[in-house]
Formats: sequence, C-alpha cells, structure tokens
Amino acid sequence: MRKPMLRLISLVVCILFLQACGSDPKSPWGFRLPDGDAVKGQALFVELQCNACHTIAELELAAPAQRGPVAVVLGGPVARVKTYGDLVSSVINPSHKLIFNYPEEDIARDGESLMRIYNETMTVQQLIDLVAFLQPQYKVSLPQYSYYTFKY
Repeated sequence: MRKPMLRLISLVVCILFLQACGSDPKSPWGFRLPDGDAVKGQALFVELQCNACHTIAELELAAPAQRGPVAVVLGGPVARVKTYGDLVSSVINPSHKLIFNYPEEDIARDGESLMRIYNETMTVQQLIDLVAFLQPQYKVSLPQYSYYTFKY
C-alpha cells in the first residue's frame, strides 16, 4: 500500500512541476534588453521634453519650453523595486497602469494616459538608454516601524 501511494504522490508532484514550467505566450519571462547609457538617457529625457510633465526627485534638469498640466515626480523613495519591465511598460504603454496619487483628470482622459506615445518615433536604443537613466533614480525605502514593549 505504501509504494502505490508514494508513486501517486510522485506523479502528482511531477505533473504540478511540469505545469509550472509552461508559460503564457505574453509572459515577460526571458525578456531582457541590453544595458543602456544613462547619460544618453538623461539627454533624451530632456530632448523628448519628458520634463514638461515629469520631474526627477533630487535632480535638476533644464527647464522645459512649456510645462504640462501636472508635474509627475519620477524617482525618489519607493516601497518596492521599480523593475526594468515596470519602466519599459510605463514608457511604451503609459495607460497600462495609471499613477494612483494624482487626480485622474490631470493624468488621463477616459482611462487613457495623457502621456504622449513614443512607440513610432523612439528607437529601441533610445528606450534602453531612457530606462538606464530612470531606473537608478528610484531608491527602495522600506517603512520604519516602531515597536513598543508593554509591561504588565
């Protein structure tokens, strides 16, 4: 009785393991762009006038020719790592996830981001360089908790 049960458990574990290996065709698994040039990315940020609507925490950039409706702050302390995929998605599909702490009318219309879509004008290398500039601007800062001990 023990051997058949052990075989059954082993079979179930193998099936579960093999199912976990399968991936959705839209999975980001294995996606990796080459390293970019952060200096070129910063220059591109200004050239594309991203600084009209975005500021970078703790970084002074050239003033834009014209300001956008709201200054969305990029970088600075965050509670979780801004992954490469997060930043690439934000640039190429800004409506994917709208920022939550700004009034929606300032950043979107009918659920679509007001951010200009650069997909047909930005090269892949420019995207790589832009993300190389943006990613180090974020600093993971976990919340500090105070613990109190109570005496009875």
